[in-house]
Amino acid sequence: MDGNWQSDLEGWLAPFLVALRHKTRARMCPAYIEGLIGPGDRKSIQPMAERTGAASYDQFHHFIASSPWDPAPVEAALLSEADRQVGGNDAWLIIDDTALPKKGNHSVGVAPQYASALGKRANCQTLVSVTLASNEVPVMVGLRLFLPESWICDTARLDHARVPDDVRDYKTKPEIALAEIDRVRAAGVRFGCVLADAGYGLSAPFRQALSARGLTWAVGIPFKQKVYPADVKMIFPVAKRGRPRQRHIPDTKSITAQAMLETAKWQKVSWRRGTKGALSARFAAVRVRIADGPPQRIRDMGAQHLPGEEVWVVGEHRSTGERKYYLSNFPAEATLKQLAGAIKARWMVIIPFFAGSITGLQAAAVSFIFGVTPPMAIFGRSLLYVHSQRVA
Repeated sequence: MDGNWQSDLEGWLAPFLVALRHKTRARMCPAYIEGLIGPGDRKSIQPMAERTGAASYDQFHHFIASSPWDPAPVEAALLSEADRQVGGNDAWLIIDDTALPKKGNHSVGVAPQYASALGKRANCQTLVSVTLASNEVPVMVGLRLFLPESWICDTARLDHARVPDDVRDYKTKPEIALAEIDRVRAAGVRFGCVLADAGYGLSAPFRQALSARGLTWAVGIPFKQKVYPADVKMIFPVAKRGRPRQRHIPDTKSITAQAMLETAKWQKVSWRRGTKGALSARFAAVRVRIADGPPQRIRDMGAQHLPGEEVWVVGEHRSTGERKYYLSNFPAEATLKQLAGAIKARWMVIIPFFAGSITGLQAAAVSFIFGVTPPMAIFGRSLLYVHSQRVA
């Protein structure tokens, strides 16, 4: 960005400021975004207030955490601009977790829980994030807090935190993600593929819901995810004794994704060039049917999930020795390079500014979880402004 970026920021924000429907918020919003995208490493409220001089700490805090918001027009403005700048058939919609580590237990939703973003169990708030990305430019278009069961079951705690009645039903993170995907699609945002890590990919209902919506997807899975060969057949074997079998069964047992790929052909694939040269790893892919159909007990096979959708199972061997596994409903004619490119696209969009925005979000989210939505839209608008300056 050039040195005159501050002078045109408010003009660029004009449609978004109208959506705020409040003169004071319209005045505070440019100052807050200036604090987010301007110089300085610390993006929490106090240091931003000191740097910009446009408002006091109390004014910034009230703007973000205390002032009542109507999120609908704000989110609509963000989604419209995000689609204009980043949307398209080549865009990715990336589902992920954002963990906000905490030391106490008063922040809404805070609990000891596994945080995939941290790679361990921690005392934290967990947010389900939805990011629209294209050409390595990410725009956060959705952010919702996950409420653990320990919160949902504690009515007094919910009352004390002023959690609205309409969000007190327990929802898993995949269920939250699906609701956000539906919201983004209803707004007309265009994307070609949904990406998610194994925290979402291990959920059969999540994968099945994406396919039922006609969406293309690529998700991480645990190595022990069970799959069948693509040519598995359903048969009615003749029982040796007793009554005839009433239900058909697969003609072979399901095996793990890891075992399915052991004899596959592994190839070195480069998906893009980084600052230090080509980024590559060894990949293999085989067409399979996921073992996520209705469960059925089979005498000589034990309990088995019946074959489900035919998809790709993909393996990745990294130079570090780490191995990862994925499922994707890309077409049968997809190439290994296309599969690898989709899988790795989730990592292309992690840039330092995005991490900085989450730091700012931490300051906003601690007071009132359901005030997270408007700050999220402001962070997304900040990213869009940076992108507009890059391509100008």
